[in-house]
Amino acid sequence: MRIVMGAQNCGFGPAAELVAVSRLLSGHERIFVGDDVAAAFARRNADAFDEIRETSETSGTASTVLDGLLERCDQVVSVMDADLVVRAVVAGRPVVMVDSLLSFWQVGRPLTEIRDLCERMPRDSFAAADRHLGALSPHERVIAAHLLATHSVVQNFPGVPQRMAELIDPGGGMGPAMHVTGSVIDVEGLRTLPRDAEPEYDLLINVGGFKNFLLDFDVNNDYLRLLHRWVVDLLRDWRRFARVLVCGGPFGAHREQTVTAANRRAECRFVPQRELLRHVASTPHHLLAPGLTALHESIALAQLPLAIHEQHYAHVFTVRQLDGTLFGRMAGRFADVLPHHHLSEDDFAGTADLVRIAGRIREDDELYARFRQTFNERIERYVSLTPAQREQGVKELRDVLGGDPISSVMARVIPIPHTPAATPHE
Repeated sequence: MRIVMGAQNCGFGPAAELVAVSRLLSGHERIFVGDDVAAAFARRNADAFDEIRETSETSGTASTVLDGLLERCDQVVSVMDADLVVRAVVAGRPVVMVDSLLSFWQVGRPLTEIRDLCERMPRDSFAAADRHLGALSPHERVIAAHLLATHSVVQNFPGVPQRMAELIDPGGGMGPAMHVTGSVIDVEGLRTLPRDAEPEYDLLINVGGFKNFLLDFDVNNDYLRLLHRWVVDLLRDWRRFARVLVCGGPFGAHREQTVTAANRRAECRFVPQRELLRHVASTPHHLLAPGLTALHESIALAQLPLAIHEQHYAHVFTVRQLDGTLFGRMAGRFADVLPHHHLSEDDFAGTADLVRIAGRIREDDELYARFRQTFNERIERYVSLTPAQREQGVKELRDVLGGDPISSVMARVIPIPHTPAATPHE
């Protein structure tokens, strides 16, 4: 079977989930399509695909190339890429929509209206379908993609059962076959990790892909500039962290760097996914941007991380929803520094607010001093946890986020080819 696969360009979470799903389908021909941060992640994990076809939204031929690939494929898999689902439907191909944020999407209009738009969507071209859905917000388009998909595979999270119930049409009309799963992560990569490896670092800081609809490495990057300032002070403040790895999308290609202070060192680089998993398993302390994929990987390895401050509005949502867990209570928050700061309850506007807050803290020495102090307090509490407390923290997260293994869910959705056993030579 020839499968075209793509992921939403919002950090590394969607692309990491696509890599995990793709590895489960290794008996098929798997073709990645996409650009920007998703393509960067795919290139760093190229062994998860049989072919990588980069497309550019600014290229006049990208749409033609993508439509041609869809016409010649048997199946489409999309991780939160709504446009890829729409293109698959226009091409008449079955499509699986994988989503780790189903309860996050903000819907401002009745679901019946979105369902009606999907039912009446023209199928003669993507351009016509795109115009037809043009009134929908980006979040509503993701919900529409679920309604248009053949199968919907949803990672469990607080609020997911309620949203799934809303999407299932009681009248038996348009809607996907819905499947809830646990962690959408690289199961095989986790299984083959050496668990007794000596740590190369004392502290791992995973900032994720960072880049999304607003954030970028060179614009709207106040968070990254704040991070760069703070890493130097982290080395000065924490004698126990002599060797630090700071990894993520912002440190790819020519952006790698090494920071030194007080005879301690932080390496800032972009590492392949399975190397990252190895460091998560072996490094004694782990800070991460609170994205769900990275969190699921940590708890699968029985590691309790500390969440660093929110990069975008989805991180705010995640930490709030997990506030009843030790992970949620310990998480770093900009509210520690600016307790009365305004945050718009909207994905784009809320993310823009966080950019401005990070900029204020970076530029104001008094605010920065408070940021440094309160973050150190969070880290002090984290490193002081006993093994039993960490174990309990991991268990809390597993109880909240658990579900059927992604391998068994995908096996129900896309048949995995059976490879006959080799016949011994006589």
